Amino acid sequence: MKALRNDNKAGNRELREARNASLHFLAAVFGFSIFVNLLMLTGPLFMLQIYDRVLGSGSEETLVALFLLVGGLYALMALLDFARGRLMARFGARFQESMDGRVFSAVISRSINADPQKPLGNELRDIESLQSFFSSSVILALCDIPWSPIFFAAIFIFHPSLGWLGVAGGAILLTVTLINQWSTRRKTKEAAQTSTQAHSFSTQSQKSSELILSQGMLPDVLKRWVSYRRNALDHSMRSNDLGGAFSTLSKSFRLFLQSAMLAFGAYLVLKGDLTGGAIIAGSILLGRALQPIEQTLSGWSQFQRAIDSWQSLSTLLTEVPVTKEKHGLTRPKAHLSVVGVTVIPPAGDVATLQQISFEVAPGEALGLIGNSGSGKSTMARAITGLWPTTLGEIRFGGATIEQYDQVTLGKLIGYLPQNITLFQGTIAENIARMSDKPDDSAVEEAAQKAHAHDLITSLPQGYNTLLDGGDGMLSGGQRQRIALARAFYGNPSLLILDEPNSALDSEGSEALNKAIIDMKAENKAVIVMTHRPMAISQCDTLVVLKQGLIRAHGPRNEVLQRLVKNVPQIHQAENQKEAF
Repeated sequence: MKALRNDNKAGNRELREARNASLHFLAAVFGFSIFVNLLMLTGPLFMLQIYDRVLGSGSEETLVALFLLVGGLYALMALLDFARGRLMARFGARFQESMDGRVFSAVISRSINADPQKPLGNELRDIESLQSFFSSSVILALCDIPWSPIFFAAIFIFHPSLGWLGVAGGAILLTVTLINQWSTRRKTKEAAQTSTQAHSFSTQSQKSSELILSQGMLPDVLKRWVSYRRNALDHSMRSNDLGGAFSTLSKSFRLFLQSAMLAFGAYLVLKGDLTGGAIIAGSILLGRALQPIEQTLSGWSQFQRAIDSWQSLSTLLTEVPVTKEKHGLTRPKAHLSVVGVTVIPPAGDVATLQQISFEVAPGEALGLIGNSGSGKSTMARAITGLWPTTLGEIRFGGATIEQYDQVTLGKLIGYLPQNITLFQGTIAENIARMSDKPDDSAVEEAAQKAHAHDLITSLPQGYNTLLDGGDGMLSGGQRQRIALARAFYGNPSLLILDEPNSALDSEGSEALNKAIIDMKAENKAVIVMTHRPMAISQCDTLVVLKQGLIRAHGPRNEVLQRLVKNVPQIHQAENQKEAF
């Protein structure tokens, strides 16, 4: 555990700072807890007065006065207890609000570098888990546990033997709690992991519903999902059974202990060492002393989840530290220089690009061509700053990519990735890169540049067409052209297109070529990653990649003459404006 804390020191510090920012809530809760626990003595004191004074004196006035006083004290205790519960709820909400943005950004940043063979974490759920824990009765029980020794001490006032009986019972309950923590921790973590696996497979299946149904895969996919669900349910039942056994044991033992307290108290009364009121008062005090321990035991699984969530978040925040503010160029010249670049993917150990060098000047378009796995997408990720270079440097507008803030760089470089994603929202919001207040004129301008305006306005709701995130209502070509408009949003200086015509028909390919011509006319730069010759019809120079190395580099027609056998057919297809 100590090594874990040291490894995640930076993440722990961030979480503690977020927690400490709301310490005034905890201070108020601690103050209220003092009065709440003092007021819990109301019941025992009331019973002492009833048995030892009221019944002995037969005074009805004293009984009424005591009853009214007790009613007022209990009302005050209820108010204070409610107040501290609400304060903890706000403490949890404040903690979540302060960490939500940081954790979301870290999750997104880590995902681009994640090993695809390893499952992604659930840190966003971990934030909710901590918020729920801070708002739960478990945290209030933990606040009350320090008062248990005081209640035990009060029992000693009545009789030392009663006090030792209570202390022995409390020690047994505490031992049960520690055994519960030791025995259920691993099973609770396994249950959470298997549940996450089942949920991930379910989400993936819903996104692939078209494939599953069209290929008759539903029975086999259902069988696999049921297998995951049963495995998760089995682990959950084992964890719950073990935790339930300890919870039942503690509850039954507490009831037995209170009965033992009454029996032993009665024995002391028969010997003349104790009064009748002290029997009831001692039993109530014992219940108050044991209550927070039992509540903590009942909510131990939630306590464990909170610890695991804290450690998971600490690991994430340590792996993805806060980036320092950078001051790159705000409107650099559209000139890209790649010099001796070697890239090893973050989750790998083998270079997918080696010693790559080329330049793209303003008003030029460069085609980066090669078969699948040649390193085209890796180059795109390196230029956009998503993956770091192992050797060499990439300069944009004279400054290295590392000098730019990622948000600023994203606005300067329009990027159309190979895998298109449209988010839940309107088409306008998607083009505006999910801005909550999209600039209508900028959105329309981007669509015009992508030659997608007519396509969008042909839809029933036009730019206000609501997408569900699954993009089922749009064809692949429509999605690609809307994504191209998103790349144009904000008037970028450099446009990077990764397999831009993979889903386009002849009309879409023509629109893409027009967009490239327009960019060049505006003295902007364009890079096209593709293995389709039709996509490079407007490129001035070509770089041919093979297994991460440059095989050829030069003017387009010269490279095609040397390496491509069907150049006449390509030119014919370009002239006829047909898809290759």
